[in-house]
Amino acid sequence: MNKDLTAASAVPLILAMLLDKEDYGYAIIRRVRKSSDGILDWAEGMLYPILHRLEQQGYLAARYTVAENGRRRKYYRITESGCIYLKDLRDEWRMVNRTLETSWDGED
Repeated sequence: MNKDLTAASAVPLILAMLLDKEDYGYAIIRRVRKSSDGILDWAEGMLYPILHRLEQQGYLAARYTVAENGRRRKYYRITESGCIYLKDLRDEWRMVNRTLETSWDGED
């Protein structure tokens, strides 16, 4: 997968993954990998800076819990402003997709 496209899609994918439930970083990585049939295989080093930035921007909120193994785990959830931001991103991605589909029609 092209790295530029992967980077550009990371924020909307993260926010979308958190629409239905809060989750922790590694679980988000696994969910993205599964939903993309393994095509998007993110590294923790890519994900965590984005999570922290989204939290600082107010699009995510976080809380710590203690996992069964005794380690602290940080769970992220999307905020109301994150939902609004995701809607805007969704509209932009749909417009880009529509434009690409129109441009590619008949190219086969």
